[in-house]
Amino acid sequence: MDRIEIETKFQSDDTGTISALAWPFATPDRVGDMIEKGAFAGVTLPIPMLFGHDQNDPIGVWEEAEEKADGLHLKGRLLVEDLPRAREVRALVQAGAVRGISIGFQTIKALPRKPRGRNISALNLMEASLVTLPMHPGARVTSAKDAVCALRYTAALQRATAQLAQR
Repeated sequence: MDRIEIETKFQSDDTGTISALAWPFATPDRVGDMIEKGAFAGVTLPIPMLFGHDQNDPIGVWEEAEEKADGLHLKGRLLVEDLPRAREVRALVQAGAVRGISIGFQTIKALPRKPRGRNISALNLMEASLVTLPMHPGARVTSAKDAVCALRYTAALQRATAQLAQR
């Protein structure tokens, strides 16, 4: 009988680190607005991380913002060490119940689009919220570091190893 050994190592933390595609370029949101590449050029960091655009529910801070070819990417952290609400939201994100990102901004320069919406070329980004249903269908959490995810992968590998051992 052949023996297969698989060693797994995962590096993860439970610090609340989170990454997101906050606004995809080249596609409109639910009301027809499109934000052009370059519109986020003047972002002043850090910006508040809210839950559901509720100004009374800050849960973290966005510390990095980068415009890439596909859209605005944000990286930040939920304040899980300091805020019980941030721990609750982290659990919702890790479970997949909260996957969306929605931005709050003040429009500086925009032109109307047909049949509806605007082409926004300059704005002032005020906040970015974790939400269940984002205004832009493509805005989403792309990474949330956690030990739970690592444990799921480990369990899946253990099941696969057990099935291979039965053959």
